[in-house]
Amino acid sequence: MARIAKELGALQVQRLMQPGWHAVGGVSGLYLKIAPTGARTWVLRATVGSKRRDMGLGGYPSVTLAGAREKAREARLLIEKGTDPILAKHQARSALIAEQARAKTFEEAVTAFMDAKSDEWRNVKHRQQWANTLATYASPYMGKVLVSDVAQAHVEQVLRPIWREKTETATRVRQRIEKVLDFARASGWRTGENPASWRGRLSELFPKPSKIKTVVHQRALAPREMHAFMLDLRKASGTAARALEFAILTAARSGEVRGATWAEIDLHGGFWTVPGERMKAGRLHRVPLSAQALRLLKALPRIKGNDLLFPAPRGGQLSDMTLTAVLRRMEVDAVPHGMRASFKTWAMDHTEFPRELVEIALSHTVGDAVEQAYSRSDMVERRRVLMTAWAKFLALPQKAANVVRLRGAA
Repeated sequence: MARIAKELGALQVQRLMQPGWHAVGGVSGLYLKIAPTGARTWVLRATVGSKRRDMGLGGYPSVTLAGAREKAREARLLIEKGTDPILAKHQARSALIAEQARAKTFEEAVTAFMDAKSDEWRNVKHRQQWANTLATYASPYMGKVLVSDVAQAHVEQVLRPIWREKTETATRVRQRIEKVLDFARASGWRTGENPASWRGRLSELFPKPSKIKTVVHQRALAPREMHAFMLDLRKASGTAARALEFAILTAARSGEVRGATWAEIDLHGGFWTVPGERMKAGRLHRVPLSAQALRLLKALPRIKGNDLLFPAPRGGQLSDMTLTAVLRRMEVDAVPHGMRASFKTWAMDHTEFPRELVEIALSHTVGDAVEQAYSRSDMVERRRVLMTAWAKFLALPQKAANVVRLRGAA
């Protein structure tokens, strides 16, 4: 058992200057350690289990004599109960560090999720859309909330103002919150069920999107109107008009056409190969080019130092609204994306091409996951026949329907 030293007072402790160990009494094993530099530290010497321990209790005078004795008494009580104070201190510090590492806000969890999934974004625009929707709709209610504390009430606060007015946006926001919270749980930042899940939770509190959402189809021209429209379009000058014409001939999306480069074009083989990172589905897409599409491309000017097929006047890509502006100037009540609907209506109602062929031409996913896994062909040569038929249809005037009068009719 440690020797009980004479109990010193505060003034006596203050006068201690000699380097070494000075027992101050009051608590067995309590010393003031004075270093050669003059630095003074409180130390409790005690036997813990089978080990001799020197436990630092803080520096003097930051920790007063009374404070040092109080800390020493607390340590002695822990030792008597079979606890190692130094080990307990290390464990508490380790637990605090771990807790701090888990203490992520929802906004921090969003950033971490997006970084972790960086290879899955189709393009920079898709990533930005993710960030913008959550920043706009979720962050005002839960951005600064620890992700471990995000509850169903927070999710409801986000969704209620927009569920009926902006149903499609609200649905996406819910799905994105759910993914972020799943990621946070997998990362060890939260536990329990996901408060943003739909089935059996929010489905009981909100009406189904299909029951309140009014589906607005992209405005499109009827197939019978396409020939006259194409005649007018070909009279229009400018890069945007040619980009729209190419989009119609290939049944491609506006963004795919606006980002198209000469490196993607094989004029000899008659192919346009769109890389996966520029496709909505994230997969490489080969487009067979009809003779009309190839003729259009061969007539395009080539700009030195710019590989885009349809560059903007200042050299970059055409904007989202450029192709729409062409239709507005022509006073046509349609949008560029609606031309894909015109193509599909023509293929379904006016031809006998298989539906799967048409869907692949539109770069849509065909079949379930198993069917896709076994499918190794994109039927590109069969689609060449389809796209050639479409180009010929656009080039030919449509006859008016024959009306056969029935006998006896007035």
